[in-house]
Amino acid sequence: MALTLAEKIIQKHIIPGTLDFTPGKPIERGIDIAIKIDQTLTQDATGTMAYLQFETIGIPRVKTEVSVSYIDHNTLQTDFKNQDDHRYLQSIAAKYGLYFSRPGNGVCHQVHIEHFGKPGKTLLGSDSHTPTGGGIGMISIGAGGIDVAVAMGGGAFHLAMPKIFGVKLTGKLRKGVSAKDIIIEVLRHESVKGGVGAIYEYFGDGVASLTVPQRATVTNMGAELGATCSIFPSDETTKSFLKSMGRQDDWTEQKADDGAVYDKVIEIDLSKLNPLAACPHSPDNVKDVSTLSDIKVSQVAIGSCTNSSLDDLEAVAAIVRGKHIAPGVEAGIAPGSRTTLLMADKAGILGDLIRAGFRILESACGPCIGMGFAPNSQGVSLRTFNRNFKGRSGTADASIYLVSPETAAASAITGYITDPTTLDYTDPAYTENGRVSLLEGKYKGLSMEDITADALDTGMLIAPLPPEKAKDVEILRGPNIKPCPPCKPCEDNLKLPVLLKAKDNVSTDDIMPAGTKVLPFRSNIPEISKFTYERIDADFYKKAEATGFSGCFAVGGENFGQGSSREHAALGPMYLGVRAVITKSFARIHKANLINYGIIPITFKNPEDYDKINDGDTLEIKNIFDSLKNQKSFDITLHSKSGDVNIEGVNDLAERSRKILLAGGLASYTRAGGQ
Repeated sequence: MALTLAEKIIQKHIIPGTLDFTPGKPIERGIDIAIKIDQTLTQDATGTMAYLQFETIGIPRVKTEVSVSYIDHNTLQTDFKNQDDHRYLQSIAAKYGLYFSRPGNGVCHQVHIEHFGKPGKTLLGSDSHTPTGGGIGMISIGAGGIDVAVAMGGGAFHLAMPKIFGVKLTGKLRKGVSAKDIIIEVLRHESVKGGVGAIYEYFGDGVASLTVPQRATVTNMGAELGATCSIFPSDETTKSFLKSMGRQDDWTEQKADDGAVYDKVIEIDLSKLNPLAACPHSPDNVKDVSTLSDIKVSQVAIGSCTNSSLDDLEAVAAIVRGKHIAPGVEAGIAPGSRTTLLMADKAGILGDLIRAGFRILESACGPCIGMGFAPNSQGVSLRTFNRNFKGRSGTADASIYLVSPETAAASAITGYITDPTTLDYTDPAYTENGRVSLLEGKYKGLSMEDITADALDTGMLIAPLPPEKAKDVEILRGPNIKPCPPCKPCEDNLKLPVLLKAKDNVSTDDIMPAGTKVLPFRSNIPEISKFTYERIDADFYKKAEATGFSGCFAVGGENFGQGSSREHAALGPMYLGVRAVITKSFARIHKANLINYGIIPITFKNPEDYDKINDGDTLEIKNIFDSLKNQKSFDITLHSKSGDVNIEGVNDLAERSRKILLAGGLASYTRAGGQ
């Protein structure tokens, strides 16, 4: 029977003996599967906690084919904390056999595609945008740090077998229309929760017209769908890209079988797409750029793991070349990697951007996570990033629009949100066959070899030490690095107050903010926990403290925990005593992280029960052991001023998840021999 590409790669990575299935036939959707992980990545905002957990496993060396520790988030060094973390991470990499990407080398997802990603392999990363690797034909999944730690130790990654949604692309993009517009169109169609429990697989004759950086833009921002991951085939275009990176031997063809059947199919004619914008404050609040032309812009930011490739920088340069950004607009651009920065310099693109008035920002995540370059108060900022949650930029009252590099560039020179297809400009990388990668053929007389000369050295990547030297490495720990606190043991009955009631689409930024104030405490759970749920209820920490951190519940609406993979959004609540979170629905990674830290995720069987609960009410959950052992519904009683109400909580947890909760979290489960 014909299989999709995602199914083929997953089947090759099923751990032998863990699942009874027939190779070559579809695996039942929703069933728990355990897959082998070939590669892992971490970044510094999540990495310290992941490696603190890896140390407790007691394995002398990582067991993956490749594991990489990247520094790209906490690069603003206003005191000792962030650099102490960097030194810890470098010493961990040396001792346990990881590559170490130094500060300034670039954003993890772009660097990984350039130097490590391989078609047909599996990649697990402690960052929600790890699915970027799907742009070269990988199954790349974001997860919590403890899941990555287990994978580095040779353990399987468990997940529910996703549905496979096909996205059929036909035609070619017009000049001024971008890959960013493709994924924003998918978000308009599917919403930020439409991809929960699914993989998006792109196919059709339109795929051939997209460069690898364009494909990576689509798979990167697929995280905003709530998807497990997204994937493109690995074809001749992929081969050309890997050749340009000096890695042609890493290429293999990866494609779906002829006649592969998808759980559903979305069709997009690329030739009919218009420039789109995700308007404040959600990636699925989509409008045509042409309808926003009366909005004055005060800031433009180009970069992030979504749109900071050489192709993206050239698209901007093509529009601003010989022009200058408008008065009143502040514009910054962050190349995605040192390699990209060097190539942009060689191709003359960097000079074009500087002459146009762009500030050249560090090759790091930076403003995407509120780490500098924040907008003005009540400002309108156009960003080529992937998320525009309220306050994420660092300015609470700013309006953030997510757009393509072309739309950002056009708006930077006009001062208003501008449709780039209305401008007259020459794009030397654009042909009748669509955008051509600068690394394919000639660009302004330069060959691929000319552009990549001196740009592909790996001096900012430190290779693993051999085992005989690694054993003598001393782990460097600064005073801000604290051990990961243990989970509270599972209890059979809980009668506790509701200290939080949240609405729909609560993000991990709402649960545990990023930014300059909070990120330096990622290695210190007692300190970072003080920011838990801060954007929903500024008094939550004080309320939990008033109980002596003895225990409480949180209640939420639809898609609770959307956004990043940051397990601190589970660690903080766990440390403050949250024992269960009861919602209408969860985002995938956050639900998994709650389980890993012993917090029971429960959904309302009757969503209208959400309206019956108020902040300060008491909930009682009885016979938890029986519910978890036998997958029975959760027996919940609401005690309120209006009287007692019985509420049924759905128990849709896989057997392994229920065992983890009974064990008191994944660390305890793993130490007890759980797989």
